[in-house]
Amino acid sequence: MPSSDHLLDLIRSTPEIDLLLRTSFGFDIHRKHNGDGLGLASGAPLEPIAGEWAGGAYLLCAEQDGRRPVVFASSEGQGGLLAEDLADALEIIIGLAWHDCLGFSGGGDLDVMQTSARHLERSRGRDNPDIDQDAAQVAAALSLRVLPVTDLVVRLHAAASKTEPDHLVTDGGQAYDPLFGEHSEPRHGGWR
Repeated sequence: MPSSDHLLDLIRSTPEIDLLLRTSFGFDIHRKHNGDGLGLASGAPLEPIAGEWAGGAYLLCAEQDGRRPVVFASSEGQGGLLAEDLADALEIIIGLAWHDCLGFSGGGDLDVMQTSARHLERSRGRDNPDIDQDAAQVAAALSLRVLPVTDLVVRLHAAASKTEPDHLVTDGGQAYDPLFGEHSEPRHGGWR
């Protein structure tokens, strides 16, 4: 897998990939300020690397066993481990409606997440008919894999489940809530 620095350099030096990540997948390296002031409960530093439309931030942790884990912190106060390194995080970001999958996880239930992911994939394709093509283009340019949604859900669940204690996001000493949402489907109308 490519290193975090190498991937970020590729994104910066490839404007069309930078644009696709920003517009199709909500990973904007030009919004690094979104994560200013955030840290880990352990006191370990975080490096903001990207932001997203709603004010959330993607942050790199210090190196662990040759990898730099990625945490996500939302603007609404949820945060936690997204993946073991940036390559894994980007595979999840381009391959899955991951934020909503976590939001509709029934408190972190893997089966509920798999059901949510199936519903979210249908709406993701309706909202952006080119999303699969965009994902394939980003994956090819960054030497990433395009994985089945079911596999991505398992990886996402495993990472988010390992948030505590080492990847608990804080802001001014206040701990963020977990990434897992309590709902198993949208409250108004359910899955359509």
